[in-house]
Amino acid sequence: MKKILSHFVSCILCLILAAAAAFPAGCAFPGKGTDSKGQTDVTLNEVAHSIFYAPLYVAIEKGYFKEEGINLTLVTGFGADKTMTALLSGEADIGFMGPETTVYTYNEGSQDCVVNFAQLTQRAGNFLVARKEMPDFTWEDVKGAEVLGGRKGGMPEMVFEFILKKNNIDITQDLTIDQSIDFGSTAAAFSGGKGDFSVEFEPGATALETEGAGFVVASLGVDSGYVPYTAFSAKSSYLKEHPDVVQKFTDALQKGIDDTLSHTPEEIAKTISPQFKETDLETLTTIIQRYHEQDTWKENLIFEEPSFRLLLEILSEAGELTDEPSYQDLVDTSFAEEAIR
Repeated sequence: MKKILSHFVSCILCLILAAAAAFPAGCAFPGKGTDSKGQTDVTLNEVAHSIFYAPLYVAIEKGYFKEEGINLTLVTGFGADKTMTALLSGEADIGFMGPETTVYTYNEGSQDCVVNFAQLTQRAGNFLVARKEMPDFTWEDVKGAEVLGGRKGGMPEMVFEFILKKNNIDITQDLTIDQSIDFGSTAAAFSGGKGDFSVEFEPGATALETEGAGFVVASLGVDSGYVPYTAFSAKSSYLKEHPDVVQKFTDALQKGIDDTLSHTPEEIAKTISPQFKETDLETLTTIIQRYHEQDTWKENLIFEEPSFRLLLEILSEAGELTDEPSYQDLVDTSFAEEAIR
């Protein structure tokens, strides 16, 4: 992961320097425009389009971004590395991904740090799926098994390994973790007979249960405890140049959280259903209920220092931490704090 990201960062920095050379002294890069209705254009690149991020879609569907004067364009990056690349290149104004990626970028020497300003999820969003019902499942049951896992260096895989180590399971000796399958293809591979267990996000986990191809036996969100799983971030230059836009963006997100936590899963499912047209209302409700019961979403967007320290611990345990950046370097809580005043 670090080598891949290093390559991305090096390429993007070269492009930025080349573009800067093309502008006369005193000229600025084109900024975000404002339309005739006073709406500011903001491009948000999300790591994946998932029900796990329900409060974001509530804010979109309820029109909270428009209320705050933001014309939001949502783009799915399909991977934290791609979301970070979009952010560094200027294709996106704000990124939404695992905050571990901001640590990697910082340690690669980025001059314009990508800073986390709002944390949305505080639990892992994936589940361990088995081939049979296991009402008395313990993590000892994965010993000797093949598990379809996630990308090396990504939060899903690192949290999975973090849980295994907490349960005294040697990830190199006690089981086989298959990391060769693309993020969006593990459910299909498992349904096709690959592996004994699979680590699945929703709606993959529920889909496997519905078709009788698998059974959820553990929640990684419950067993890992509270972790800073996904956060919104932007380049430090963007935060300094557009603090009013970032504040309005954060205010809209907070309204989405408030709505999500104060309404039933059925109501939230109806609200975000336009974002997930391929998923029926009953399945949406089941998934939202599952995430709600495990306390997935923070009541506020403040990325607290103990959470950041835990993130660094997880990275260190996974062998992915070269240097420890400070909390102050990579987190700005001022926008989230203002949003709840």
